[in-house]
Amino acid sequence: MPLPVLAERLGYAFGDVQLLEVALTHRSLGRRNNERLEFLGDAVLGLCISERLYSLFPEVEEGDLSRLRASLVNREALAEIATGLELGDFLKLGGGELKSGGFRRSSILADALEAIIGAVYLDGGFLSARDLINRLYRDKLSSLPPPHELKDPKTRLQEVLQSRSLSLPEYEVEQILGKEHEQCFRVVCRVPSSDLKGRGEGASRRKAEQSAAAAILRKLES
Repeated sequence: MPLPVLAERLGYAFGDVQLLEVALTHRSLGRRNNERLEFLGDAVLGLCISERLYSLFPEVEEGDLSRLRASLVNREALAEIATGLELGDFLKLGGGELKSGGFRRSSILADALEAIIGAVYLDGGFLSARDLINRLYRDKLSSLPPPHELKDPKTRLQEVLQSRSLSLPEYEVEQILGKEHEQCFRVVCRVPSSDLKGRGEGASRRKAEQSAAAAILRKLES
């Protein structure tokens, strides 16, 4: 698909189209790839989102601002925006990545979007990059959840239990399934001072514990 189509979707006309071409080039295609632009774009994105959140939430504390930012600049959020742009149709990948469906891989899409931000910053300066980020993130910024809901389930559970004068939760691994590189952890979470119990699964102990904590939170909030 021709690059002017992507430029139109981005709402930005490149003075140096080669910057956009490099931003779309994965390392699997050679040394002239988008990794350096990705590095730059990551920094610009973090600054612009931080600035926007600072303005939107004047009463929110630093910890909650950090959680809000993390929810916006993570791989999943970037990949979702990239998918909306159909960015995969424009990527330049090596043969191996093409065969394995790299144009759909979240990590590759997210990295390419950050590289594009870096390219816009070099081509048009900070204000152009900030305008691009504000356009890309318009919907996400307008539909952010309350900051406290972004805390991980284990932290939220601990706070809820403390507010109700209940003992802190205890976690126990019940089972580990699968081979070492494809393990599935099954964890049970108990609250000793009550009959509350929740189970969860995950690819790591931490994820399984978070899942188990979330199960108890659902019971408490129902």
